[in-house]
Amino acid sequence: MNHYETVFILNPVLSDDQIKETVQKYEDFLVSRGAKMIAKEDWGLKKLAYPIQNKKSGFYHLFEYTVDGEVINPLEVEFRRDERFMRYLTVKLDKHAIAWAEKRRNRDKQKA
Repeated sequence: MNHYETVFILNPVLSDDQIKETVQKYEDFLVSRGAKMIAKEDWGLKKLAYPIQNKKSGFYHLFEYTVDGEVINPLEVEFRRDERFMRYLTVKLDKHAIAWAEKRRNRDKQKA
């Protein structure tokens, strides 16, 4: 089981219900393939550094999870097929990145 982090940007014209439905769909996709969700973060609507698909903002979300490596390719194929996604990035975390992500989560909990 490898440790991964996926950040994706959803189209800003989606309603709150559509965003929740999309996030839940892909969380279910991962869990159905044996992923263990460690953290989910909704970063909200953010301004983009440059326009993507003529949009200047997007809804950012982060998933942190452990799963076998063969699940990542089908996940990214689903991202490419879904027009609600503007961009995505999946990164395999090493031990230093895992420690940093845990410190970031703890710091965010203390702020809240």
